[in-house]
Amino acid sequence: GSSCQMALLVAPFTVLVGWAMGKEMTLDFHSYQLLVLMGSVLVVASVLWSRSTHWLYGAMMIIAYLAISIVYLSETPGVSTFDDRK
Repeated sequence: GSSCQMALLVAPFTVLVGWAMGKEMTLDFHSYQLLVLMGSVLVVASVLWSRSTHWLYGAMMIIAYLAISIVYLSETPGVSTFDDRK
């Protein structure tokens, strides 16, 4: 449902809107961004695979979210983006 909508509609739509506004928005991700995405998919998959809920699974997902946000907020500009391509 929702993941198909994101993959097939929302992501390409944001690229088209960026193109119409004159902003470069590609789907070309930096390797660090791909690692973060794959890690988050693995954390969610491990929670869904167990087919049961526990407070520790929720804590694990919140900690992963906080770790990713802290890393992105504390990095210097241009580390996980393509500033060198300008």
